[in-house]
Amino acid sequence: MFSSKNPTRTPTPRMVVTTLAFCGIVVSLMQTLIIPLIPELPKFLNASATDASWAITATLVAGAVVTPISGRLGDMFGKRRILILSLLAMVVGSVLCALSDSLTIVVVGRALQGLAMGAIPLGISIMRDELPPMKVGPAIATMSATMGVGGAIGIPLSAFIAQTADWHMLFWVAAALGLACALLVAFVLPESPVCTPGRFDGLGAAGLAVGLVALLVPVTKGSEWGWGSPLTIGMFATSVVVLLIWGAYQLRTKEALVDLRVSARPKVLLTNLSSVMIGFAMYGMSLIFIQLLMAPAATGYGLELTMIQAGLALAPGGFVMMALSPVSAKLSARRGPKVTLTCGALVIAAGYVAALLLNGSVWEIILASMIISGGLGLAFAAMPALIMGAVPITETAAANGLNSLMRSIGTSSSAAVISVVLASMTMQLGPYELPTMDAFRITFVIAIGAAVASAALAAFIPTGGSAPVHGVPSTKAHADSTTPAVKERMPVA
Repeated sequence: MFSSKNPTRTPTPRMVVTTLAFCGIVVSLMQTLIIPLIPELPKFLNASATDASWAITATLVAGAVVTPISGRLGDMFGKRRILILSLLAMVVGSVLCALSDSLTIVVVGRALQGLAMGAIPLGISIMRDELPPMKVGPAIATMSATMGVGGAIGIPLSAFIAQTADWHMLFWVAAALGLACALLVAFVLPESPVCTPGRFDGLGAAGLAVGLVALLVPVTKGSEWGWGSPLTIGMFATSVVVLLIWGAYQLRTKEALVDLRVSARPKVLLTNLSSVMIGFAMYGMSLIFIQLLMAPAATGYGLELTMIQAGLALAPGGFVMMALSPVSAKLSARRGPKVTLTCGALVIAAGYVAALLLNGSVWEIILASMIISGGLGLAFAAMPALIMGAVPITETAAANGLNSLMRSIGTSSSAAVISVVLASMTMQLGPYELPTMDAFRITFVIAIGAAVASAALAAFIPTGGSAPVHGVPSTKAHADSTTPAVKERMPVA
């Protein structure tokens, strides 16, 4: 299974894309897998609500930390091999959760599930290595759309399983899906011939992990701990110090985990900053709309749907993302991915404007979510295309992993900001405190601001120029540094 040799039968482009897209959907499911369990999770795990929430936080943080690391490992040791290991980590984590009622073991299992998040940037990089140039753009658009599809179908699917079977069944299903993905990758995909042998920067990986954990944990838990508490401030301060030291070390070491000089190029830097804002706007939809749909009618704005009904109402958005993937690829081919990213961000902003004005019925929320999802489909497909057009082919997995990390930082920040707004403007309904409609309106305005900021950053992304290899900006150097097999398939940056 872990052999780096190619299978005797070369897979067709359609088989490559189908296999990797299926993996992307399954991995994305992990983020929304236990959302239907949130109200009952403290009872299931015999823990407080605050402690039980670590089952969600662990997955988000682990996924953010692992994406740049798995990308670098894929560039060095083989993307297919690291992809299989990521999927097997998800299987092990799912089995741990399925067999336990202990909070500690479930949190560990959920963290292992989060390690699979590196599969999406790895899959995008495999597509660049394996597919003919004409197929790369549409394939990347399809792979990028799986992030929305997985999240969209995850909530109704999880809610159905949770309501009709024991909650552990969610994790048995996840384990079966993860194992199916690992077997498909092992038997369908060849190992990429593009490899960057060298020493793995273990110290750099440890430093990045510590810095990101110290940053993301207080971002996600700050509203519970208190934003001015010594623990929150101390972790933020630790993150700043560790990441500054890490950055200085990365600039000095010969085989760095992240090439900060490449990451500082305007095309890469502005794309990553725009990605933070896209991630922020994306998570806002998941967090806000589900509450509007499920809130009691007595609030004056709630639509009183069940979890399954609310999930089904938001599911069309994921399919809009998938349907728009070929449109995104064609737009990028004709106008460039910079235009696609800018248009996507503006469509997201238009969707939130629609939600700000139209939120009194289910169909209005569905319409707004579909518009936002359409914008996300455009933006998600454009970001990896921009990144891969600006970095050497030998660093694509690591660069895509870093871009995924930027989106994760955006989603984590969105969860923190929106939670603070909704918690600070509440009404009393019986024994419960619920957000007011004004709180939701403010969150819509914040999301509009994030989407517009993303569009503004994207507008300044420079166009043209090819990615150098090991600092050599020559096209000939780029060609000579790759294998003959890759020369035939390599897309023009």
